[in-house]
Amino acid sequence: MGNRGMEDLIPLVNQLQDAFSSIGQNSSLDLPQIAVVGGQSAGKSSVLENFVGKDFLPRGSGIVTRRPLVLQLINCPTEYAEFLHCKGKKFIDFDEVRQEIEAETDRVTGANKGISPVPINLRVYSPHVLNLTLVDLPGMTKVPVGDQPADIEQQIKEMLMQFVTKDNCLILAVSPANSDLANSDALKIAKEVDPQGLRTIGVITKLDLMDEGTDARDILENKLLPLRRGYIGVVNRSQKDIDGKKDITAALQAERKFFLSHPSYRHLADRMGTAHLQKVLNQQLTNHIRETLPGLRSKLQSQLLAIEKEVEEYKNFRPDDPGRKTKALLQMVQQFAVDFEKRIEGSGDQVDTYELSGGAKINRIFHERFPFEIVKLESDEKTLRKEISYAIKNIHGIRTGLFTPDMAFETIVKRLIAQIKEPCQKCVDMVIGELVNTVRQCTQKLAQYPMLREEMERIVTQHIRDRESRTKDQVMLLIDIELSYINTNHDDFIGFANAQQKSNQMSKKKAAGNQDEIMVIRKGWLTINNIGIMKGGAKDYWFVLTAETLSWYKDDEEKEKKYMLPVDNLKLKDIEKSFMSSKHIFALFSTEHRNVYKDYRQLELASDSQEEVDSWKASFLRAGVYPERSSEVEESSGDGQIHSMDPQLERQVEIVRNLVDSYLSIIHRTVRDLIPKAIMHLMVNNTKEFIHADLLAQLYSCGDQNSLMEESQEQATHRDEMLKMYHALREGLGIIGDISTSTITTTMPPPVDDSWLQVTGMPSGRRSPMSSPTPQRRAPPGPPRPGGRAAPSRPAVSPDPGPAPSVPSRPNRAPPPGVPSRPNKGSPAHGESPQSSIEG
Repeated sequence: MGNRGMEDLIPLVNQLQDAFSSIGQNSSLDLPQIAVVGGQSAGKSSVLENFVGKDFLPRGSGIVTRRPLVLQLINCPTEYAEFLHCKGKKFIDFDEVRQEIEAETDRVTGANKGISPVPINLRVYSPHVLNLTLVDLPGMTKVPVGDQPADIEQQIKEMLMQFVTKDNCLILAVSPANSDLANSDALKIAKEVDPQGLRTIGVITKLDLMDEGTDARDILENKLLPLRRGYIGVVNRSQKDIDGKKDITAALQAERKFFLSHPSYRHLADRMGTAHLQKVLNQQLTNHIRETLPGLRSKLQSQLLAIEKEVEEYKNFRPDDPGRKTKALLQMVQQFAVDFEKRIEGSGDQVDTYELSGGAKINRIFHERFPFEIVKLESDEKTLRKEISYAIKNIHGIRTGLFTPDMAFETIVKRLIAQIKEPCQKCVDMVIGELVNTVRQCTQKLAQYPMLREEMERIVTQHIRDRESRTKDQVMLLIDIELSYINTNHDDFIGFANAQQKSNQMSKKKAAGNQDEIMVIRKGWLTINNIGIMKGGAKDYWFVLTAETLSWYKDDEEKEKKYMLPVDNLKLKDIEKSFMSSKHIFALFSTEHRNVYKDYRQLELASDSQEEVDSWKASFLRAGVYPERSSEVEESSGDGQIHSMDPQLERQVEIVRNLVDSYLSIIHRTVRDLIPKAIMHLMVNNTKEFIHADLLAQLYSCGDQNSLMEESQEQATHRDEMLKMYHALREGLGIIGDISTSTITTTMPPPVDDSWLQVTGMPSGRRSPMSSPTPQRRAPPGPPRPGGRAAPSRPAVSPDPGPAPSVPSRPNRAPPPGVPSRPNKGSPAHGESPQSSIEG
């Protein structure tokens, strides 16, 4: 055989297959093996039985092999069989092996011709076999029978593809000699997945059933319809032989006699037959295994490294150890506390690059969402002046006031301060929502202990809810404190006495500040949403916002400016998200009812997330673009006297208006500073302290810690699978390490012209010589044929009194592809298809 240094190689690969089959990982490891493919009744099962020398495979008409059979042949002094699903049970009687295969097939597929891709693993030990690993696959069929689905042909093809598409799988393509080889299902599949022919070995069966006067010599010599690895011919037992219980040993002797005595095959006899096929397969499989071992070793090592860290935790696992549960509980609580703090305070390690963490989102609430909600409260200038004038008139009553009343200022200021309560409460609610989300994210690591996770979430969330009322009360108290005393002596307040002087200073500051306002406030991508489809539809642009203008460019290089829009007299409003769009939209419009952009009354801007939209809104606030208020929609009602105020009242309104502006700016600065501090102290920091100090005690007070630390079924299954995988990988690497690599290998045959084989199939009406039926009748001497040589005439009658050879068709009389030709009268199974019930 030429591989004496590798005698144990195939058994070792068999051990690898067993190691991984037991944990359901066989298919993913792509272990070297030989897949036997062919049409129904092509003789696949008979070839396998000849290898073993025993009748052990199910027989019958139609589809009999309904699950892949992984057959491992091992040379051994004693003869018996073992199934992987019946470990430890030795089958001495091979009739019992057949019954077990039938029973195991029916157990998974049902008794009425259904199929399944789940393999049956059978190991046969015998002194009469060479070390081989073969996979017997269901024969390809066209018509469903029994309760088979209508797409049975596609299902079988998909099952075959699971095996034959792998680079580590050699393909044994079995085709009967008495059908058209150019239309062979087995060779079409092989050509599809192995176009170079590196993995395909052709086997021609039923050579003894060919029409009289024809043979398959040119095919077996690999001249007609060539394959790179060539063909090997075999002669199986006929149905009559099987029914008569003809011994396989005698059948193999008859096969040898057939090749030695047939004039067309006599010179090929040493390269034909089941025994030679076994040797060739053993040689090829051994070489194939040797070539693939380095890649297999690397794959096993990488898989082992990937799971080693996780498996380390499971190695010393004892489920009933109370110390383990206590230790695990402490570790989980500590881990939860660390994760929560990292998400809130930020961390340099394991930074999330896909979304904002809890702390970053809370920061955004404090410095973008909360200021935005406060600014939204600001009254419209016209409305505010109207309210001030009403207040002044109502305070003076029937008299005409000579001086600006203090009460008007105080009344308006208190009303505006009281409005701040709502944004403050909303800020608390948003922070609570983020804290609860953060808790939920941190408990995801506790999935292996569902009871502990649920209890921990409940306790911490309940604590956050308990702190909610306290925090809101404290926040409301801060607003009430501001309402309790209007401090007109504040350093930053404009004051009555020096109103003009302060007003002048403010004007100077504003003038100086204009130089800074040219600075960019924000840049980023937005979609202009309301461009008509005729003009190109919604498009993304790079926007640059300053205190004076909003510009947009083609891209972020800012070279090609598309438009520049002044932000004076602009306001923004929310647009309801359309049914078809997933984007969040807001719009800019002019308070003077002019077109904002070209022919559009408003400019609709869109972004993928609500967070992005809120952030842009906060940036527009800094540029002086405020949100629309509902009061703007309503026209101011009431007496028209407001618009025709006398100069004295107008002067008083202006003074109060400036005072209100000055005092509210102080309040807004104070609130924007104090409210986040109060929430941090009463809510966020308190929750962190609770988790560090009290969470463990609360968990212990809940009751039984054993039930709390009950492992989930998924975790237990996962741990068992990981341990099995780990040990299988270790065992696999150990097996590979035992293999000696000293070997004598055979070189790959040179490529051949296999263009005759069309994967898509060929028309059957008209055949060229290259796609003619498998063998041809010998023609008189003439010009060379496409097969490569002239065919000399020779006697076509075999001297052997046994079955006469036959061809599938004659040049002028071609039967349909796949239908056996007329058997000759000397055939042992006269009057029937001799192997019609030998399943593939």
